[in-house]
Amino acid sequence: MKTLLLIFFVVFTQVLFAQELARFKIEIEEERIDAPVSISLDEINYNNDNGNLVLYEITETGESIIPSQVETGHSAKLWFILKGVSTKKSELNFVIKLEDKQTLELPKILLKKDDWDLSLQVNEKPILSYRFATTLPPQGIDSIYKRSGFIHPIYSPGGQVLTRIQPPDHYHHYGIWGPWTKTHIDDREVDFWNLIKGQGTVKFANFLSESEGVIYSGFQALQQHIDFGAKDKNQIAMNEILDVRAWNVEENVWVIDYTTSLNSPLQNGIMLDAYRYGGGIGFRATEKWHKDNCTVLTSDNKTRIDADGSYARWCLVEGESEVSEGRSGILFLSHPSNRMHPEPMRIWPMDANNGRGDMYFEFVPIRHDNWKLESKQNYTLKYRMVIFDGKMDAKTAEMYWNSFETNPEIEFE
Repeated sequence: MKTLLLIFFVVFTQVLFAQELARFKIEIEEERIDAPVSISLDEINYNNDNGNLVLYEITETGESIIPSQVETGHSAKLWFILKGVSTKKSELNFVIKLEDKQTLELPKILLKKDDWDLSLQVNEKPILSYRFATTLPPQGIDSIYKRSGFIHPIYSPGGQVLTRIQPPDHYHHYGIWGPWTKTHIDDREVDFWNLIKGQGTVKFANFLSESEGVIYSGFQALQQHIDFGAKDKNQIAMNEILDVRAWNVEENVWVIDYTTSLNSPLQNGIMLDAYRYGGGIGFRATEKWHKDNCTVLTSDNKTRIDADGSYARWCLVEGESEVSEGRSGILFLSHPSNRMHPEPMRIWPMDANNGRGDMYFEFVPIRHDNWKLESKQNYTLKYRMVIFDGKMDAKTAEMYWNSFETNPEIEFE
């Protein structure tokens, strides 16, 4: 009798605390790899005060729990990752349940903050650091080159530093960053890129949010583009929200989303003039990379010889490193919603910097055409970086592109 009561209690408890909310299926049209996926929760009747959403994949052998993470906001989403390769024309089935607790524990990507940097790491392996403190140039160099609000270092999974700041040839270069070069406020030119001109700069203002989870961790930072030439005092020409998100894919590759949203408070907005540098996402590579040990490949099969000024959905930058594989790299992806997508690029020629051929890459949405930002309107650019050791081929880059381009088709039952 006691045994029957125990069985009844267990079954009753599972029913009470495992309420099924929805079933859905995902159809994979094109091959994807390590793909973050979101589903809208707006139509699902749940209250997280009553339990946690738990995601299960339905297979021939039963149900297996899939790590997931809820993102709230104007539209609530449930995020999870299709790890590894998802084959073309395949179908996956899932069920969402409301349970009393999440039963699957995974290492999170952690945020670590000191007086200078907000850093991301997983299992004590560093991924990247965002420098929010003002950084002065080397001693003896004009302090006009000081800057805050940039990413450096970015590490490969094997611990190699892939970015560089304040190189002697360009003290205004700062790892991963994206100031605008030729701009006009009314009839006055303002350069936020070439700091030596003293016309403007970009600075960190404050953090808007920080988040940690089993699927992604990241932060939002407010960066201000400051115009030094206003009539009365320095003015904010653009407010920028930089959203950096690291996906918890696996320990041999980092997948980082870099989303920037611009809004000008100026009465007449601001004109971003067409130029070969400006905005987007810029990358000054490690000093170890040069013309003899660094390569470029784009989605249009262009190389470092002919890629500059061309358009691409993705650009693969690799170079020699001290990991066991002998190489490391970053795959840069431009989202289809970006202005001028496929997006034009700036890639330094082979003879850059007195023939050394140092590596510089940038997606430049104003490379060939002006872009007017109207007053108090939001403009967003989305990028993804896939950071790896070893070599990556075009097929793999294309799978990462498919993972970034769109969410897969989701059908609720």
